[in-house]
Amino acid sequence: MDTTTHLLYLHGFRSSPQSAKARQVGERVRREHPGVVWWCPPLPPSPARAAALIEEGTRDWPASRMAVVGSSLGGFYARWLSLRRGCTSVLLNPAAHPARDLARHIGEQTAWHDPGERFFFEPGFVDELRQLEADIAAMAGDPERPRGRQLAVIAQGDELLDWREMQSFCAGGQIRLLPGSDHALSDFGDHIDAVVAHLNLAG
Repeated sequence: MDTTTHLLYLHGFRSSPQSAKARQVGERVRREHPGVVWWCPPLPPSPARAAALIEEGTRDWPASRMAVVGSSLGGFYARWLSLRRGCTSVLLNPAAHPARDLARHIGEQTAWHDPGERFFFEPGFVDELRQLEADIAAMAGDPERPRGRQLAVIAQGDELLDWREMQSFCAGGQIRLLPGSDHALSDFGDHIDAVVAHLNLAG
């Protein structure tokens, strides 16, 4: 099994690289795996633009030595990228049906970590999510497509997403099902060792 030399972290809807989980993973990488390339970009509200940014930013990364971690909507994007590249992934309470769930959030939104930052979630963004959902379904259903190792951390206590839908979305990989916790995985510190072990980061 190749060690991971390039690691991407994808935050969720209304979140940012300042999220607690992103900072915990980033600090762990910098402290214990300084040779690993770390990238945690701020994602644009447009799913199509986010996907283009992710693809362009990792274009030169070696698929066998890269990994992606994603939370919530970022977990949805991580599933999409891992299927495209066949790379290792960790999905943290991933959004399984974001087009359906985010349709009710069309309009002006505030950033979670900076309420002064506002953005507009456009109706067309829901259509972009539907296209990505179709892409994921097609790739997941292709038995010839190379698969990377996948770990999903799913909280049955998630107050926003249905853990059964997340479990189905993550089929085909290892699942760490938590009997409680919450959408933010406030107890992420209890699970980060398992996440880092799965990533098999280079020294």
